[in-house]
Amino acid sequence: MQAFICLGFAALLSGAAVSQSVENPAVEKPTRFEAADVHGSAPVRYPFRRGPRFRGGIYELRDATMVDLVAAAYGVDDDKVVGGPTWLEMDRFDVIARGAADATPDKQKIMLQGLLAERFKLVVHSDTRPMTAYGLTVGKRALLKEADGSGDTGCKFVPPNLPPQTGGGLPAVPTLGYTCRNMTMAAFAEGMRRMVMAEQVLNGNSVIDQTGLKGSWDFDFKYTPTRIPIPMGAGATISLIDAIDKQLGLKLEPVKIPLPVMVVDRVNQKPTENLAGVVESLHVEQAPTEFEVADVKPSGPETRGMRFQIQPGGRVNISGVTLKFLIEQAWNITDDMLIGAPKWLGDDRFDIIAKASTTPGSPGADFDTVWVMLKALVIERFKLVTHSEERAVSSYNLVAVKPKMKKADPASRTRYKEGPAAADGKDPRDKNPMLTRLVTVQNMTMAQFAEKLQTIAPGYIHTPVLDATGLEGSWDFTLNFSPAGMEQFVAKKDGGGRGGEGAGPSGVMAAGVAPGASASGQGAGQAGAVEASDPSGAVTLFEAIEKQLGLKLEKQKRQIGVLVIDHVEQKPTDN
Repeated sequence: MQAFICLGFAALLSGAAVSQSVENPAVEKPTRFEAADVHGSAPVRYPFRRGPRFRGGIYELRDATMVDLVAAAYGVDDDKVVGGPTWLEMDRFDVIARGAADATPDKQKIMLQGLLAERFKLVVHSDTRPMTAYGLTVGKRALLKEADGSGDTGCKFVPPNLPPQTGGGLPAVPTLGYTCRNMTMAAFAEGMRRMVMAEQVLNGNSVIDQTGLKGSWDFDFKYTPTRIPIPMGAGATISLIDAIDKQLGLKLEPVKIPLPVMVVDRVNQKPTENLAGVVESLHVEQAPTEFEVADVKPSGPETRGMRFQIQPGGRVNISGVTLKFLIEQAWNITDDMLIGAPKWLGDDRFDIIAKASTTPGSPGADFDTVWVMLKALVIERFKLVTHSEERAVSSYNLVAVKPKMKKADPASRTRYKEGPAAADGKDPRDKNPMLTRLVTVQNMTMAQFAEKLQTIAPGYIHTPVLDATGLEGSWDFTLNFSPAGMEQFVAKKDGGGRGGEGAGPSGVMAAGVAPGASASGQGAGQAGAVEASDPSGAVTLFEAIEKQLGLKLEKQKRQIGVLVIDHVEQKPTDN
């Protein structure tokens, strides 16, 4: 259950919107990149934007959609990039470029603007459009203290202090908090979407200050995560919106308001080819492939869930991780693609504290580099020996039964997102707290949906899904279901439920892990009423697809590449 209440941190995006209508400004030669490698990103299970980062004159932005690239180049949030062709949020690119080592962040943006105009023929203009947002207003009376100007300025996160879970009891509800000092209401509103778990409430929408309060203020508030499955008796909860109302005397309400946006007028789907020899000319330092030092030991009995943290300076802290999880992530495979794993591989937990080399000029430890080093660490310390081969494993075909989807506007963006389509205060997850996954899909073909299912619901879908619906065209729909294994957890705690396969080990919420990836284990595949045939209120992905979409996932055997474990030691070698 800890998997369902562990904390996730929203990605930080720069947010100064452009305020006047202009074409791409002419980019002066001194602010151009000297050389650039631009290419399509390699496919990965959980794609997410990494960067931008700028070290030693090398600029890197990887796995970025065109929306990500425009947002980074013009300093706007992703949801403020509008217009453009349908593929803007689907295709992904890597940009590695060299510029002046002393280039400021503003100069880096200008260089990226020029690169996008040159390589993708991008043309944009700034505008103002009615956008969905949340308005921050004063309730009956603001419960804030006027700041005296002393101390630091900003809102400091107060992490939860969870007591150990003992005796098989229910996990405690984490209480999150912020201590804010010398904060203007404008700064508070602007930063709210980046607060821990705020994404669950705001669904990526901006917060606009409409309080009319001038000056700076001191205040504290506490809240609990919203829309996570918490069984009865686990503790009291208060949402972010209710906490701001009751503790601060402020209100958050959905509004439509004109906001500055960046409009994509034209852009090519494929960049122009790299110049000959450009990759070699960039001289990007090779990232380390092994940790400088690593301490590996079994986790203590008090450990609950997994934690995965990459700190500045190359330090990596991991606790409560199973070897099975490490292998599947490092080799980019899923449960059904791992053969010969002993039972302890998914049961025994380990803590890892490691340090990567951070010599001057080296790329340092990023998400991708850490997994390369963890792969080497697992092989060395657990004496892991594997080989790859083709085997017939259980997979799924997506078939049509009685389709219920809506035909899409062919000119709209092809995309999917976690959360409702509009911030109108209505969210179907509020009716049943067990249905914490709400996926909104827009202008997507059935082939695209089948391809994305493994990313959307990795707890249920472990191998690629093939489209066998025979349905033509693109579709709009929403899918509302429970995390994999949820019904089995509640059955254990409350004495009900279908039983069946147990949930897998508690998951991890780390930067870049896709929604739902923290919950492992495979859900039951039988159909049931969307109103929750399970006494717990849980609805599996399979039930949701059949009852909500009129489609069905049919199991079949298919030949795919697997990783076979030939040898692995249960105890790591000594530190």
